[in-house]
Amino acid sequence: MIRMTLAEVAAAVAGRLQATDADTPDTTVDGTVDTDSRLIGPGDIFVAKPGETTDGHRFVAAAAQAGAALAIVEHPVDAPISQIVVADAVQALADLARTVVAQVRAGGDLRVVGITGSNGKTTTKNLLARILQDEGETVAPRASFNNEVGAPLTMLRVTADTRFLVSEFGAAAGGQIARLAGLVTPDIGVVLMVGLAHAGGFGGVEETLKAKTELVEAVRPGGVAVLNADDPRVVTMAAVAAARGVAVRWFGRSTAAELRAEDVEVTASGTTCVVVAGDERLPLRLRVLGEHHVMNALAALAAARELGVALRDGIARLETVEIAERWRMQPLGSDRVRIINDAYNASPDSMAAALRTLAQIAEPGQRKVAVLGAMSELGEYAGEEHDRVGLLAVRLRIERIVVVGRDARRLYLAAVGEGSWDGEAVFFETADEAFDYLSGELRDGDRVLVKSSNSAGLRHLGDRLGESFS
Repeated sequence: MIRMTLAEVAAAVAGRLQATDADTPDTTVDGTVDTDSRLIGPGDIFVAKPGETTDGHRFVAAAAQAGAALAIVEHPVDAPISQIVVADAVQALADLARTVVAQVRAGGDLRVVGITGSNGKTTTKNLLARILQDEGETVAPRASFNNEVGAPLTMLRVTADTRFLVSEFGAAAGGQIARLAGLVTPDIGVVLMVGLAHAGGFGGVEETLKAKTELVEAVRPGGVAVLNADDPRVVTMAAVAAARGVAVRWFGRSTAAELRAEDVEVTASGTTCVVVAGDERLPLRLRVLGEHHVMNALAALAAARELGVALRDGIARLETVEIAERWRMQPLGSDRVRIINDAYNASPDSMAAALRTLAQIAEPGQRKVAVLGAMSELGEYAGEEHDRVGLLAVRLRIERIVVVGRDARRLYLAAVGEGSWDGEAVFFETADEAFDYLSGELRDGDRVLVKSSNSAGLRHLGDRLGESFS
């Protein structure tokens, strides 16, 4: 974080300073801000956030012992550390982030990019950060820090020398993206797609569209919206951008896109295509598995171009990326039995994309095995969408469909009903049972996809399989 006095922090968060005898209102702090006391070090700022399972106030003393310089609390705590008392710690986190980013912007050339979409946010964020880091100091979220806590924590990592802030905005309900993006008023807003991810929380895909449009509405006038030309729902956001004086740049695979991909080919070692922009036609060799990541790469390249990065340079930097993120199309195991662990998140769209990738990368004689768990937060759509995935797996001729967890049982039944009734589809209640089965079932040449939402926990099963067959 930038250097601020305790008085300035208190003013930013509308809090009351209670300083120790060693501090005064003019004492300065510039450490990392975090809500996890285990990550606090000397000079850092600890935000005591009440949670569902525990209360951050219980760890203020531990943060002080670790060397924290300041705690932001909702009530005073008996601990040897200066404290700023606020009404709402999460709101204070947002207010502090807004103030810090505004000060850095006022004093330098910080550019802010916001990214949202039903799928692909984290991958696109990582790809864009890789491109920008060679241009100057770049701050981007760790993992999927995209909610009311994670997004401000990322924003608070900016310094006076930061040139680029890449923010990822997720949401489970309307209004959340507006609040988060409103903290920084992005120069560029990237919208990847509108699908059924979190549809249960939003109440349907049309409500999801409204929520994702909030990012375009938050882009500063004179800024740029980078939009997916292949998604009809995203295309409607162009009118919103125009009404706000925001320019639109299109990416995609259709001829309507200003930056598009042609001649896409998928192999077990990655994906190749030709990137076309005007008269430029440049090859791209992505090592990240999956045809769907071509769109994420295009979005990152389009945003980078708006920030002054030459297309050729952006492509060269993308080609150095080996995996987008842990548990996202992550290759594990060995050439003998290849495990693709993609079980950090799942929606109907990403599940279909992962299954198609599995079908594409398996060579003749190599068996395709899909280990599938539940897709969460689909609400009333859950049953029919799990049915669709089961049907798709059969139609893609996946030789073994291993379904794990009671919440995914509809997927198994759909696969059986579609024709996988001779042992091709199997069901297990637990990941341990599935691991025992797969340990004896997998054989040389198998290509194995592990895919589920985070809540299903299959990412750990993927790790176990990867280690077992390494």
